[in-house]
Amino acid sequence: MISYLIQRKLKLSPPLTRNVVVQRDLRVPMPDGVELLADRWTPRSGGDGLPTALIRSPYGRRLFGEMLARPLAERGYQVVMQSVRGGFGSGGTFDPMVQERADGLATLDWLVAQPWSDAIVLYGLSYLGHVQWAVADRLPPQVKAMIPVVTESALTLEFLRSDGMSLETPFEWGVLVGTQERPLAMLRKQFQGNRVARALHTLPLREADFAAFGERSAYIQDILAHDAGSPRWDGFDHSARVADVRVPVSSIGGWYDIFLPGQLRDFQVLQAHGRAARLTVGPWTHAQFNSTPVQEAVEFGLAHARGEQPPDRAPVRLYVMGEDAWRDFSSWPPEGCSPQRFHLGSGGVLGPEPAAESSVDTYRYDPADPTPAAGGVRMVDDSGRVDNTALEARPDVLTYTTPVLAEDVEVVGEVSAEIWFSSSLSHADVFVRLCDVDPDGRSWNVCDGLVSLTGADEVQRAAVRLWPTAYRFRRGHRLRVQVSSGAFPRYTRNPGTGKSRATATVLLAADQTVHHGPARPSAIVLPVLR
Repeated sequence: MISYLIQRKLKLSPPLTRNVVVQRDLRVPMPDGVELLADRWTPRSGGDGLPTALIRSPYGRRLFGEMLARPLAERGYQVVMQSVRGGFGSGGTFDPMVQERADGLATLDWLVAQPWSDAIVLYGLSYLGHVQWAVADRLPPQVKAMIPVVTESALTLEFLRSDGMSLETPFEWGVLVGTQERPLAMLRKQFQGNRVARALHTLPLREADFAAFGERSAYIQDILAHDAGSPRWDGFDHSARVADVRVPVSSIGGWYDIFLPGQLRDFQVLQAHGRAARLTVGPWTHAQFNSTPVQEAVEFGLAHARGEQPPDRAPVRLYVMGEDAWRDFSSWPPEGCSPQRFHLGSGGVLGPEPAAESSVDTYRYDPADPTPAAGGVRMVDDSGRVDNTALEARPDVLTYTTPVLAEDVEVVGEVSAEIWFSSSLSHADVFVRLCDVDPDGRSWNVCDGLVSLTGADEVQRAAVRLWPTAYRFRRGHRLRVQVSSGAFPRYTRNPGTGKSRATATVLLAADQTVHHGPARPSAIVLPVLR
């Protein structure tokens, strides 16, 4: 029954077999004497010698095994699914990300030595993909391919930028791993969401973990206290290993995924060094598991494991939103895109040239009533592409809109904005969002980004890096740019005081000013495909 449900949910083709067996709790020794537990999924007959998909997970082996291992074991693999150190029966202490290189290399050594294992494919999404990058530069010859899904080589460091700290994603992940082995954890999770949401309003933030689940979390305390440049995160960043990967890599991402910028950076490094790599990006959020990873495991992973070439396709396959169609390209960013500036102007105008005269728009940002996150790059239910009508009605959100488009405008690549900005306070954030306004006047978010400023009481140019995208703005639609000072709780509230966001207890409202015109040409920069 589970097999049929997974097939229907993921829209998979029928498997080779539904008759699989699971060998539970294999003990995998680490060099320090700790043993990690793994389950081996195989077809009931003929499993020995099949290509082995290795999946290393911090989330347990039972439910995730049904979701991740079963579809592969039914379609030509045997699967080894291992619980990482410190979780679900594996020995040692869980220290997220830091432990995965040494343990991953030792696990590969063990797997190579097993008489039933030959060719190996590394497979997994999110954390389960990051562990692939942790070992990617020292793979034994038995490893034939990698399939990292919605992940990147420097996992979580994007969230901890000193100039734009995310809150919701790393905090909620800390809650997840801090509670997932409690009794009835899956049932409790259904009722925990409201408590976690309330906890994100806690002042000071360093008390939010206790408010969320009644315990101190070392991981949450560290994300609040240490930004991305801190030595605390040594061992998190494996981006320097990407250039040394020697096996074919099929990378799968989503336009609304939390790890997309880093994933695209990893792919660019692979291409720049002439590695065998391909990229697929769909219209997905982080949690939208679909058939593509399984299809790539079968078509790409199995082919390389058998010494064959997978079906021919372009190196880059992108789902172009707005057009709602898949397109093939030779590289990322695609060739033929040129940067085009759309300038902010008085009266909410967005156009190709700066306004002839200088002017300003103002709004008041109050962190006690913060501008909310609406859709976008999040792991909660309110994620992805949503109607922004209510958000844009708020007085703390400015909008700038083009006239109705006379022809399609296709944007594919890296998106950025340059906003000339000042505040009544020295510390402020600038959030920029690109939207598509349909003929009915509804505004749909395409991509966005935030940067934190110091010295904001003097006019300065805020350079904002938005999420990459592939989007066709249709004739009859309009482009819109939002400017605000937050997207809470996706990003932390800027208290306006310059105090640490972990310890701040005072929130100051600020009067924010966006400048535009010939001397201060605020604009969004779009890679327009010609």
